[in-house]
Amino acid sequence: MSDEKDNLTIGKKLHDARVAKGYTLDDLQKNTKIQKRYLIAIEDNDFDALPGDFYVRAFVKQYADSVGLDGSDLLSQFDTKLPDTEDPEYVDRVNDDNPETRSAQRKVEERNDKLRRYIPIISVSVVVLVILIAIWVAAAKSTRNTAKTQIETSKVSVSGNKSASSKSSSSKKTKTAKKAKGITFKKVTASGSNITYRVSGTSGKTPLKIAATGTGSAWTSVSADGTSLWQASLTGGNSHTISLPSTTSTVTINAGNAEATQITVGGKKLTVAAPLNGGSSQVRVITLQFGKASSSASSSSSATSSSSSTTTGTTGTTGTTGTTGTSGTSSTTGTTGTTGTTSGSGTTGTSSNNSNTGTANSY
Repeated sequence: MSDEKDNLTIGKKLHDARVAKGYTLDDLQKNTKIQKRYLIAIEDNDFDALPGDFYVRAFVKQYADSVGLDGSDLLSQFDTKLPDTEDPEYVDRVNDDNPETRSAQRKVEERNDKLRRYIPIISVSVVVLVILIAIWVAAAKSTRNTAKTQIETSKVSVSGNKSASSKSSSSKKTKTAKKAKGITFKKVTASGSNITYRVSGTSGKTPLKIAATGTGSAWTSVSADGTSLWQASLTGGNSHTISLPSTTSTVTINAGNAEATQITVGGKKLTVAAPLNGGSSQVRVITLQFGKASSSASSSSSATSSSSSTTTGTTGTTGTTGTTGTSGTSSTTGTTGTTGTTSGSGTTGTSSNNSNTGTANSY
């Protein structure tokens, strides 16, 4: 009972001294930097509520010094009533002459307060950083998808262009093949190493291709309607193409090495017939006739080779009372003349025509 009374007395002494000074617990907490709940525990003599035996004596001495009591004397008076400490010097370090402990405690509390203030800022910063990372990942994924789509579109476009190009090329080849298929060659005349062909089925400008085959060289000259278009010597495997105007009627090709020369008209190859009557098979003259001019020319040539024409003049005889005369007529194959006879009374003359044989008969 005596010990409990003494314990109550030390708490009571400190409480009465604080009240006498006019301090509140908050004022004392601010002065001593001791938490308010520990000050209340000291006044209630509840020393077990303090953080440890070291702090009991230190807090009691600091409390006593702050309210005008002699802390060392108070500790001596109640030495046996307070918890023992393993290091008595600890209490001496918590006086006015050695304030490092209070300063260190304040620093720890200030650091803890700063950390508590920074926790919300750090939390917000982490959330913002996570959001930014999520946005960056989404943007990168979207960019990859867009790039992939563009690549696929480009592939489709290139494939479409290739397909269109292939179709266009195929269409051109088909048109060229059809055009070449419609072209025909018909031999008109042949004499020795010279030969003439009539070309049908061409339209517009017609390409004439001269190519040298084999390993040797071949000299060739090309003229159209009497105008020289090209002449040169080609080595084996080379070729030259000439665009013939749509108005061309006759093309003459002089081949110095006909056996090593290949002629193509409008994409169709011309196979030159062998020479006649011992003509040269190396040096040859090939004539190509186009269009209407070639037809008239071929007809004229045919007429010349099949028949000859004779022309006779016309004569007239005079009768006693009048004269009559007859005029001669001509055809494409021959010309016949007629003679007229008159009687004594000056009548008419008669004529007979024979255009089939090209000879004239008179009666």
